[in-house]
Amino acid sequence: MRRILPFFALAAFTSFGALGCARGPDVGSNLPLQKVVVYRNGIAYFERGGNVDEEEIHFHVKEGTIGDFLATLAVMEKGGSSVKSAAFPIKAPEDVPECDPSPEYEYVPVSKENDYPRLRRCTDAERRKIRDVVLSLDGKEHDLRVSYVTEAPVWRPSYRLVVGDNGKAEIQAWGIVQNLSGEDWKDVHLTLVSGAPLAFQATLGTPSIPQRPIVSDEGEVVSAVPTGETSLAQAPEAPAPAEVQAQMFGGEVGDAYGVGGLGLSGTGEGGGGYGGGIGQGFGSGHGRAGSKADSGAEDAPKSERRRDAKPSPKKPGGGAYKVARAESAAPVAPPAPPSFAPSAPRNLRNLAAVAASGATTQFTLPYTVTVPDKSATMVLLLNKSVAGQAAWLFAPDGGVSDSYRHPFRVARFTNESGGTLEKGPIAVFEKGSFLGQGLVDPLPNGATASVPFALDRSIGIDKSNKYEEKDERVLRIEGGDLWLERDAVTLTTYKAKNGSEKAAKIYVKHPRQNGARLEGAPAQTEDNTGTGSALVPFEVAAGATKELVVDERRSFDRQEGWFSPVAKSALEKLLTGTALNSDDKSKLDALLKLRAEILTKRDEVTALDVTLRDVEQQSEELRRNLAAIEKNKLADKLRGELTKRLSELATKGQEYGKRKVEIDAKLAELDVRFRDGTRQFKYDSKKTK
Repeated sequence: MRRILPFFALAAFTSFGALGCARGPDVGSNLPLQKVVVYRNGIAYFERGGNVDEEEIHFHVKEGTIGDFLATLAVMEKGGSSVKSAAFPIKAPEDVPECDPSPEYEYVPVSKENDYPRLRRCTDAERRKIRDVVLSLDGKEHDLRVSYVTEAPVWRPSYRLVVGDNGKAEIQAWGIVQNLSGEDWKDVHLTLVSGAPLAFQATLGTPSIPQRPIVSDEGEVVSAVPTGETSLAQAPEAPAPAEVQAQMFGGEVGDAYGVGGLGLSGTGEGGGGYGGGIGQGFGSGHGRAGSKADSGAEDAPKSERRRDAKPSPKKPGGGAYKVARAESAAPVAPPAPPSFAPSAPRNLRNLAAVAASGATTQFTLPYTVTVPDKSATMVLLLNKSVAGQAAWLFAPDGGVSDSYRHPFRVARFTNESGGTLEKGPIAVFEKGSFLGQGLVDPLPNGATASVPFALDRSIGIDKSNKYEEKDERVLRIEGGDLWLERDAVTLTTYKAKNGSEKAAKIYVKHPRQNGARLEGAPAQTEDNTGTGSALVPFEVAAGATKELVVDERRSFDRQEGWFSPVAKSALEKLLTGTALNSDDKSKLDALLKLRAEILTKRDEVTALDVTLRDVEQQSEELRRNLAAIEKNKLADKLRGELTKRLSELATKGQEYGKRKVEIDAKLAELDVRFRDGTRQFKYDSKKTK
C-alpha cells in the first residue's frame, strides 16, 4: 500500500509534533485547507480537498470539537463517494488514566523506596486530548472534498461613510476576521456570511447510555405463538436523473467562487470548482461535466475554464495529495493616505461579491487570502456610492438628557449593496473633516439608516400635545338607530428654533400610537411600523422658528341621537357625498327637512314655555299686590289698574297656552313621521364600499 506524499504528510504531522505546548489546531489533517466561511453566530465552515490514492485519511480532532465535526462532516467526490466509514476512538466513563499529563514529568525508577509503577508521560496529542478520525477509502485515486463546521469567533463589520454633495455618499464596509482555529489559513477562499443559521453543540463523540427499566424474570411461559409480519420484496428505487446528480455534485452549475455554508461543496465530474452549498445537504460547483478520463481542467475549452484554475500535476509514483489551488490575485498596492477621508479602491474587481439568499447575505472575496493562526485580518467588502446626507434627528434618549431639547447630528444613507449590512461601528466624514462615530443597526437592502454621531445645541425644540374629536361620518342607519364614526385626534406640535447660520433639515422621531394613523403627513415621512415610530421631516431656515404639527387619528364608533349637531354634520356629509343613490338621497333629504321642522317647532315650544312662565310669574306678583291693598280704601284707583293688568295677562296666557297646544299636536305628528322615516331608511357604509 502506498503512503501519502511526504510533502503534505510531513508538514501536517510535524506541526502536530513540533508545537509542544502550543495550542494546536481544532481539526488537523494533511488534506489541505481550501475554503473558509465565517458566520455571525460563532461557527465557521471549513473545506479541505485534494487528489488522494490512499486507503485512509486521518483527521486529528480536539475532544471538544469532535461533536461538531462528526455532526457536520460531509464528503464529496467526483464520480461517486468511495468512503467506507469514518472511525474514531471513544472513552468509556470508567477508563483510568493511561499517562501523566503533567508538563513537569520526571521519570522515577522503581526501587525499594519507590515500589509503585509510574504512569508514562503523555504525548502532545494525548495532553491536548486529540482524537484520530479515520476515513476509510478503497485505495484508488480520488478527487476528494471534505467539509465540516466548528466553533469560531464571529466576523465583525466596520463601516466608513463619506458624505458628499447632492444627496450622495460613499460607504465602505470592512470585515474583520479572527483566526483561532490553531492552524494558518493559507491561500484560502474566504466568505463572510451576515446571518445566523441554526447551529447547536453536538455530543456525538461522547457515549450516551440511557437508563432502562428493570424487569425481573419470573419464568413466564409463552402460551401462544406470536404472529409475525412479512414484507414483500420491492424493486430498488430508480437512480436520480442526471440533472439532479449534476445539481448535487456540481456538473455545469454553480459558481467558481460559490458561497459555502453548512452544506456540501459541489464538484463537477470534469473541470471541478470551488462551489459551495448554502444549506446542509446541497451545494453547487462550477465544473465542466466530462468523462472519467477528462479529470483535469487543462483540457477544457478556454471559455469553460475556471479563471482561477491551473492544471493539476501528474500523480507521482507512490501516491500523493495533488491540489489544484486557485492562483492568488496579485496584491493590490495600498492607496496613498487620504487627505481627509477614506479613498475608494483602485481596482473594484477586488471587492467582495455580494449574494443575498433569504435572511442571509454572503460576501465572497474574489481572491485567496492568508490569515495566520492567532491573528486577525480586515478585508474590504464593499465600496459603493449611495444616497446619503448629513442631517438632524430629534430623537429623545434617556441616556442623553439634553436630547429632549436638542437634536442629534446624523448621517443618513440608504443601503444599496444588494444584501444586509450587519450591526457595527461607522465613522462619518464630510468636506475634509471627521464628523464623528456611530453605530449601524442591522440594515436590510433598500432600508435607510439614520446614525447619530453628535448633539447639536444650536437648535432648540419644544414639544406640546392637544387632544380633540373631529370628522364625524355615518357608519350605519338601521331600525331607526344612527351610528357614527369619529376620529380621536392627537395633535403633537414640535416648535424648533434654529440658532445656527445655515438651514437645517430636521427629522423628528415621533413615537407612534398603537392603532393610530398619520393624517396629512409631510412628504418623505417614513412611517416605520416595525419600530413603532415615524421619521417626519421639516426644514428650518437659519435663525428662524418653525412648527411641525403631527396629526395622529384613531377612529371609534358610537350610537348618536338624530338631533345632535354632530349627527347633522354627518348626515349632511352623507347627503352631499357619493355613497347614496338618488332614491336614498331623496329619502334622506326629506328626513333632514323633517328634522329641521321638528327642531323649529321644538324651539317654538321652548319659547312659549318661557313666555308662559313669565306670564305666570307676573300674574302671581299682581295677585300678591292686590292682596296687600285689598283693605286700603285710598288705593281704589291702583287696585283697578292692577286688576286690569291681571286680566290682560290672563288673556295672553290663554292665547299662549292655545298656541302651545297647537304646536305640540303638530310636533307629535312630525315626530311620528320622522320616526317612521328613519325606520324605513337603511344604510351601511361597509356594505356600500
